[in-house]
Amino acid sequence: MSPGIQVPLSYRLRPALRRALVLAGGLLLAFGMLSAVPSAAQTRVKDLVTFDGVRRNQLVGYGLVVGLNGTGDRLINTPFTEQSLKGMMERLGINTRGETLRTRNAAAVMVTASLPPFPRQGTTVDVTVSALGDATSLLGGTLVVTPLLGADGEAYAVAQGPLSVSGYTAGGTAATVTKGVPTTARIANGATVERELKFALNDVGAVRMALRNPDFTTAIRIADAVNGRLGTGNARVVDLTTVDVRITGSYVGNVSRLIGEIEQLAVRPDAVARVVVDERSGTIVIGDDVRVSRVAITQGNLTVRVVETPQVSQPQPFSNGSTVVVPRTDVQVQEGNGRQFVTVGGNVSLQQLVNGLNALGVGPRDMVAILQAIKAAGALHADLEII
Repeated sequence: MSPGIQVPLSYRLRPALRRALVLAGGLLLAFGMLSAVPSAAQTRVKDLVTFDGVRRNQLVGYGLVVGLNGTGDRLINTPFTEQSLKGMMERLGINTRGETLRTRNAAAVMVTASLPPFPRQGTTVDVTVSALGDATSLLGGTLVVTPLLGADGEAYAVAQGPLSVSGYTAGGTAATVTKGVPTTARIANGATVERELKFALNDVGAVRMALRNPDFTTAIRIADAVNGRLGTGNARVVDLTTVDVRITGSYVGNVSRLIGEIEQLAVRPDAVARVVVDERSGTIVIGDDVRVSRVAITQGNLTVRVVETPQVSQPQPFSNGSTVVVPRTDVQVQEGNGRQFVTVGGNVSLQQLVNGLNALGVGPRDMVAILQAIKAAGALHADLEII
């Protein structure tokens, strides 16, 4: 070996020592990878709460849609449509008193919209238009100027524009084809905000958060996360739905920045263990925290089938008999075989619970009866909600 070449230290160590170092490095790498795996899924506070004062407001209005191709209201059946037409024409200088209107190109509609938080005058929002009378389709119609009122009776927006209908109706005397709901339409950016809501966000002394899914544990975790960000004592839990945050320091007069920073905090939400059953569709949703005590379950199917096969009895030729229908009934009773007890429970996880129930080989509707029986036996440690 030339004295001028520097040999790395790892090559000068003994082979056993080199293997030990490699093994130690691998263990450290594995430990670092495991520690990087999150212990539980976390959710932004933004997706768990709503802030007091930052909300939508519902608007509603009554209007007229014109320009329909004979699919509007029958004025003889909807007198309010005729009155609205006459009132609109009189405001435009056309006298229709004493006249009978016979048009089917107009329809009375209800117009609804959702006013976003802190709307500014001149901004636009989408509106939904729904037929109020016996109109068969709003396709091709145009909404006439319609004021949209809030819960206080004040007009906050004005809607107008051509309708966008996703459905249609076509047919003749003997058959009709309908796709979607042609009596409901939308107008994109169809309403213009004319009145602003008076709410000064920067003047409030505290920010109040309302949990979308009320829970004490989740509320405490949100308060702890906010206190870890702003300092101890700034956030407090009022109840299982409400968390209050005091506005101090640089956030005074800058509440929007405070709300933005709170929204980005990550917490792990908690919820009551629940099993939701929809008997109409046979849908079952089981929460991850559902636990079942150790129980043995068996399920048997009893099927009774009744088949009617009437037969015709023909008399002999040249006899005085008559042809009669003789009833014949076949009744079959079948009980499912091979049904055995299946043991489920013992503080199992969600996957183990599902596997145990699937081992019974039953359908969703039979599963509903099994879950109800487990709940009645006191072995299902969760809320069983049937909708």
